[in-house]
Amino acid sequence: MYSCQQVLVNKNSELIAILTFICEQSHKLTNMGIYYARQLYFKSQKGIGKYDLEKVYKKNNHYKVLHSQAAQQILRTVAESFRSYYGLIIAYSEGKISDKPRIPNYRKKGGMATVSYPKQALKLKDNQIRIPLGNTCKRWFGVDSFLIPMPSNLEFFTLKELRILPRNRCFYWEFIYAKEIIVKPQLNQDYVLGIDHGVNNWLTCVSNVGTSAGCRW
Repeated sequence: MYSCQQVLVNKNSELIAILTFICEQSHKLTNMGIYYARQLYFKSQKGIGKYDLEKVYKKNNHYKVLHSQAAQQILRTVAESFRSYYGLIIAYSEGKISDKPRIPNYRKKGGMATVSYPKQALKLKDNQIRIPLGNTCKRWFGVDSFLIPMPSNLEFFTLKELRILPRNRCFYWEFIYAKEIIVKPQLNQDYVLGIDHGVNNWLTCVSNVGTSAGCRW
């Protein structure tokens, strides 16, 4: 089971500039992936594979400015949205759904999109998470990574993914982590156990099914 913890990013001008830049690049890369997948479908009625967009855009500047695993995740998310659309088209043609699905459309120009980092791309250093940037970003700005504080209520080993979410002119960290499932015992409320502290016995226990037990000090 996975849970998500959302944390508002502090107003640090240098950090906000970096987050704005990479989320803008994510937005542009997303639209490029959508364009390719739409054209492929309209012109040849072919579907996009999970890794196809990475092969097409791995040398593109919008791809290279991001860390490779973050860029891959962006394009795979686009591919997944189209694969879901293909499945809905089949369901519609078979009469399983009544409304004709719409092919994924472009994001509005000039926006920002989420950037996701899988656990493998992250490192913990002095209770801070190191978030890497792409080689192009390093050449342009002289920065190859930045650090954010690890939440005190989470363990790094449980972390599965970190997302940078732009929303309402703010940024949020989204920590996706594994959460232990607590299974509640199924109790039969027809059975009752009475427990009494005794003088000679530590506990005297009597049930409503005719059994009893005592425990001495």
